[in-house]
Amino acid sequence: MSANSLPDSATVWHSLEVDKALELLSSNADTGISPQEVEQRLQKYGPNELEETSGRSAWEILVDQFKNIMLLMLIAVALISGGIDLLDWREKLQAGEMPFKDTIAILAIVILNGILGYVQESRAEKALAALKKLSSPNVRVMRSGRLEEVAAKELVPGDVMLLEAGVQVAADGRLLEESNLQIRESALTGEAEAVNKRAKMALPEETSLGDRINLVFQGTEVVQGRGKVLVTNTGMKTELGKIAALLQSVENEPTPLQQRMTQLGNVLVSGSLVLVALVIIAGVIQARGFSNLKDLVEVSLSMAVAVVPEGLPAVITVTLALGTQRMVRQNALIRKLPAVETLGSVTTICSDKTGTLTQNKMVVQSVYTNVSTSQNVNNVHQSQQSTNNQSLSVTGTGYAPSGDFELQGNKIEPQESPELQAILVACALCNDSELQQQQGEWRILGDPTEGALVTVAAKGGIEKDQWNSKLPRVGEFPFSSERKRMSVICKVEQVQTGVSPLSSVDPVISNLVKSESYLMFSKGSPELILARCTRIYVGSGSISLSDEQRKQILAQNDQMAGNGLRVLGFAYKPLTELPPEGSDEIYEQDMVWLGLVAMLDAPRPEVRAAVQECREAGIRPVMITGDHQLTARAIATDLGIAQAGDRVLVGQELQRMSDQELEQNVDLVSIYARVAPEHKLRIVQALQRRGRFVAMTGDGVNDAPALKQADIGIAMGITGTDVSKEASDMVLLDDNFATIVTATKEGRVVYTNIRRFIKYILGSNIGEVITIAAAPILGLGGVPLTPLQILWMNLVTDGLPALALAVEPPEPDVMKRPPFSPRESIFARGLGSYMIRIGIIFAIISIILMVWAYNHVKVVTGAGLDPQRWQTMVFTTLCLAQMGHAIAIRSNTRLTIEMNPFSNPFVLGAVVLTTILQLMLVYVPPLRAFFGTHFLSLQELGICFGFSALMFVWIELEKLFLRLMGKKSV
Repeated sequence: MSANSLPDSATVWHSLEVDKALELLSSNADTGISPQEVEQRLQKYGPNELEETSGRSAWEILVDQFKNIMLLMLIAVALISGGIDLLDWREKLQAGEMPFKDTIAILAIVILNGILGYVQESRAEKALAALKKLSSPNVRVMRSGRLEEVAAKELVPGDVMLLEAGVQVAADGRLLEESNLQIRESALTGEAEAVNKRAKMALPEETSLGDRINLVFQGTEVVQGRGKVLVTNTGMKTELGKIAALLQSVENEPTPLQQRMTQLGNVLVSGSLVLVALVIIAGVIQARGFSNLKDLVEVSLSMAVAVVPEGLPAVITVTLALGTQRMVRQNALIRKLPAVETLGSVTTICSDKTGTLTQNKMVVQSVYTNVSTSQNVNNVHQSQQSTNNQSLSVTGTGYAPSGDFELQGNKIEPQESPELQAILVACALCNDSELQQQQGEWRILGDPTEGALVTVAAKGGIEKDQWNSKLPRVGEFPFSSERKRMSVICKVEQVQTGVSPLSSVDPVISNLVKSESYLMFSKGSPELILARCTRIYVGSGSISLSDEQRKQILAQNDQMAGNGLRVLGFAYKPLTELPPEGSDEIYEQDMVWLGLVAMLDAPRPEVRAAVQECREAGIRPVMITGDHQLTARAIATDLGIAQAGDRVLVGQELQRMSDQELEQNVDLVSIYARVAPEHKLRIVQALQRRGRFVAMTGDGVNDAPALKQADIGIAMGITGTDVSKEASDMVLLDDNFATIVTATKEGRVVYTNIRRFIKYILGSNIGEVITIAAAPILGLGGVPLTPLQILWMNLVTDGLPALALAVEPPEPDVMKRPPFSPRESIFARGLGSYMIRIGIIFAIISIILMVWAYNHVKVVTGAGLDPQRWQTMVFTTLCLAQMGHAIAIRSNTRLTIEMNPFSNPFVLGAVVLTTILQLMLVYVPPLRAFFGTHFLSLQELGICFGFSALMFVWIELEKLFLRLMGKKSV
């Protein structure tokens, strides 16, 4: 069958027999397909990777930069200015002036803003793409009968893929062969338990995704066993790809910053247009006709340029970009720049437990078993009353096989306690994980829970590899979510004859078996294992298990679980014959109880402080986990997320609740346990209906809808799927809750600094507009500021100090106050009144200076009045006044003399540099000619410095007044 005639992705592969599936894809279970077939099928199906179908193209990102209403207004101003210059360009050339310079300058600023935004957004997208490439696995396949390792993206339908424990499944496929194969499909289905796979069966067509046990799916993980798979679907045709395509069709809502900037642009542009109309109407009425229309249009153009803060988009972009870079250094990758500021508005953080609040490394904390010493090892006939069940604590961290067993502070050697040694042997043998040392670091290949058991056995001197050869596994009853237990059958050879080569460990085995040839070790749910036991292991033998002992064991199990530990029960049974397959219900009876093993996925040490910081910042942390409610409560209480006795809402209760009932309870519950991933979406929606601004973490495909719905979706960079990252606003490179809190703090700092430089920029812009509008009304003649001079002010004398203010360090109380509402206006909390007030003060100072300068120049020059001279004084005063404004605005409450000038040296540097640049426009002839300024005498320059200093004095007096009144500035 050629590549062009291959079946499509709609084929119901789980309903086909193995031979039929191979026939449809023209493949061979032993040899796979040829390299030529691979090339043909790559052409037909494309590479095996998820496509960013909703991602914007480079052209779309660039075009989006020019949809800002303020930039559109500047473009209109540039075109009108160019039209006016077109009428008299010859005259300007003859007079030595450069035509179209205002138009060129304005368009250059528009283009610069667009390019800056484009570069930053493209960089964020590329960073995510690079992260996705890092997670692309290599795959072992059979091609033309040879075993090869290829990149996952090179897989095609018809390939025969080999699976083993620890690998990530790289494509959807039909199982051909399997051996004890278990796959964790939580990334796709949300089911936490691994699924036992079976190849030799066909299923009904209507079988649900989670029950298709003869298929494997892209993005899932092999927990144990081996398998051979026929690849059936790749790329966007996989189940993972289908969900990705669905998610990527959802449009993103604008962030609070984007909404605020849109509101700001609308207010400024509409206000500017109204003011322009008023000036033109007033001028026409005053002139009793349209004789001065050209002058009025020039005034209007200057006002339009003045009201638009040309430097603001660039300053905001750079501020967000700097925030993004700081966050990356803190292991938080921001996908879109506005999300930096959005983090500062978060009121609720909904976090998964495993790996985010905890280390995702299970470590055995205690072993509960009977403890005897060498003094009573041989006393097989101990009475029931002499059993001494004790909880042994286990030291050590991570997966390193080093640590001690302690009983009430005293070290216990496993070799001296047969009961402890027996349960450690069970931990090692009833296990499918491997403990490996790679580059000096101990790692687990397989399930973390089983890894903890292998590690604790190694701490007691029980090496799994060594014991696998001594007691080889010959059969097993595998774990399943229904059975909640696992049993392995090991062969025992010649123990009773005393000629076993295992002479050094014969006492251990001899204590477990007498004349039997097989040993069965079982582990699983303590309640279920204990219910199948009739005896308990004591010393060098076993005695009857009493009801009182059962109660003690169950009570200890509840206590351990209540302390946040995951508890497993262990038992064994000597057998005279090898049990046949499927006889577990018969043979897993009348077992001998060994004890309990309790382990913990320990909290990250830095999370407790991060949770406390959240509380102080008015942010409520919420734990959402699939774990047992007792474990969830213990971890949450330990970290400070909840208090002892707080309610835990489990998934079954949540499932029965209506949306209204959940909304009533969502503010009262901080722990959600045993929840399915789809419950996360309901929790987020309920919180949002209560007016909360929600950050949600997730790593699986099923988490993606909740990540998309949340105000800030946070994907895991290490364990997260590509789809969850695509749905998120932020990616945690270290999967750490503390990183979220750090990013939230950075978001608050960014928003505070954005408000600070908006106050700084727009205050002066309002002053410019009023000053320009006042000139014709006062009959001064001419425009005090040309569009080019206004651009200089807005970009340089406003822009450079504004950039310096953008890196102002956080104020001491930044994480000691509640978050500001994300729905508040950009003008909220007095910012609007501040800008108007400061703008009026700017205007008053400038108008007084303007009138004085006009009259001063008139007196000096007489009939030869040079308008450039008094205009230059106005221009210089406004620019220098902004320098005082920049120094004073660093703090809302503290006087400048109370602050360390070097805590933000960039402000001081920007003020000095900008002042020098402004003076160069006055005293460097080429710049003076280009910007249309006039040489000022020292007296005139001193007057400009004096008037500009009044701005600084006014702001400092405002702070003193507000301090005396007991009020806070914005």
